[in-house]
Amino acid sequence: MSVKFRDSETKANLMRAFAGESQARNRYVFSADLSKKEHLHVIEQAFRFTAAQEQQHAKIFYDHLQELNGNTIVIDAGYPVDNYKDVGKLLRAAQHNEYEEHDDVYHHFGEVAASEGFAKVAASFQKIAQIEKTHGDRFGRLAQLVEDGKLFVSDVEIGWMCLKCGNVHHGMEAPKVCPVCQHDQGYFIRLDLLPGGMA
Repeated sequence: MSVKFRDSETKANLMRAFAGESQARNRYVFSADLSKKEHLHVIEQAFRFTAAQEQQHAKIFYDHLQELNGNTIVIDAGYPVDNYKDVGKLLRAAQHNEYEEHDDVYHHFGEVAASEGFAKVAASFQKIAQIEKTHGDRFGRLAQLVEDGKLFVSDVEIGWMCLKCGNVHHGMEAPKVCPVCQHDQGYFIRLDLLPGGMA
């Protein structure tokens, strides 16, 4: 069934997605700020890295609305309040929200877009849903490390990289202070958690 874009449910779903991605970006910036205060710079960077990707998702959804320039789209939608003062809880909330976008929201929006004849929009929803799964996995892994007290220690020897200078240390624990740039342990990340697996 093909419908006019301005009369479609897809139009409203795009605005919901744009609003949701915009809010997620801000929540992650706020979470990054708290992580920085707690000297958990590696988590700060994970939140900022993801926030930048959420901004790009918002732009993709917003660009699909271009033909409606000058119009106002009224939507009903619900968005989470995750204003915890605990980094572990913020990570778990982020994981939950990313999985919800992947498991339910964007797959449904993609199906609606496809049924209404908007294949390009449907593809955007389906592809971004997969990215949200990756985000959820990353937040979940970091949350587990925080909960287990293993953000900077390991049961086996692994590689750790200082996010400030790139120094790589191999051991069962990240150095308390980077021997190269003198930044604290909070800047060290496990090599296998680097974005894109780059070491």
